[in-house]
Amino acid sequence: MIGKNLLFVVLIIFYLAGCDQTSSRKSEDIPSNEELEAQTRNLQDTMTDQETGKYTTENIEGNYVSEGYLKRQEGYDWVAVSVTSIGTREVYIRIRSRADRKKPTCTFEGIGTIENNGVMKVDFDGNNILFISDEDNLRITADNKDQEDFLMYFCSGGGNLAGTYKKLEEPLNEKQLKPSGFNKSLSLQGVAFKIHASEQGSINILTVQPSGLEIDNRMVAHKIDGNVTDAEIEDLNSDGSPEVLVYITSAGSGSYGSVIGYSVNNRKSMSQIYFPPISDNPEISEGYMGHDEFAIIETTFARRFPIYKESDTNINPSGGIRQVQYKLHDGEASRVFKLDKVVEFPKQ
Repeated sequence: MIGKNLLFVVLIIFYLAGCDQTSSRKSEDIPSNEELEAQTRNLQDTMTDQETGKYTTENIEGNYVSEGYLKRQEGYDWVAVSVTSIGTREVYIRIRSRADRKKPTCTFEGIGTIENNGVMKVDFDGNNILFISDEDNLRITADNKDQEDFLMYFCSGGGNLAGTYKKLEEPLNEKQLKPSGFNKSLSLQGVAFKIHASEQGSINILTVQPSGLEIDNRMVAHKIDGNVTDAEIEDLNSDGSPEVLVYITSAGSGSYGSVIGYSVNNRKSMSQIYFPPISDNPEISEGYMGHDEFAIIETTFARRFPIYKESDTNINPSGGIRQVQYKLHDGEASRVFKLDKVVEFPKQ
């Protein structure tokens, strides 16, 4: 409560100081809403750290390696744990192991919450994995010491994630690490995105790492149901800053599609785009049973899927194809996709 009150007072002071100079400021000097949100978020982060005394994500993020890393040129196996900040109290954790000579020993990806004193907790299928940090090391263990055998699930050949890893001061040498999952790099108008998604089952982790933004290049991460099939980039609203769309297909026979998209705000930061559920519109949801295809067509986003009649089986739709087209618009809280046109084609 103290932190929130202090934040309010600071913002009021900034506002009053700005009012005294309003007449002398040019309109282009006035920060946009996105800039103000980024400045406020940074101020909140700093105040929270001072108020609680807890570790910040900046203190914890980095690369940690097992003992074999120093002898990797001699053929030793090794494991790397990469910790990346995705919020004030959240981190993305990715574990990879040597893969140039044999199948990787250990792999894992998850989103962790910083509890206190540098302890990060990841909930995996009801089991808590703890990542305990000090200045130079990261120790991985189970919430309950007696359940550490659970950490063998992520390794092969009798390996175990449990153990202590040394923090690297220099960049991680990734030459012996084979890329896994979905990986794609996209760029447009001086802004770039690295998109990665794990493939460790029905529930995966998607990360989007922007670069080239003037204020906030922080990575974002999502838990997704299914696998990423593709990603595209385009300036959908023709404002000089790009949008990036990531296409996801759920596990199972239905292959239901979903989209996670981000829109760049005046080349300074990015915000998630709201995509309305197909169930919200009876016009387009009638006969829908998944098997989506997605594509950007110039500045239009298109979703296409087969139409099912009541007697159709999952593998034999007979109602033709429906293509739903959307345009990107400014909404009250974020940019949104709004229905533009619906086109139906007969079954071929």
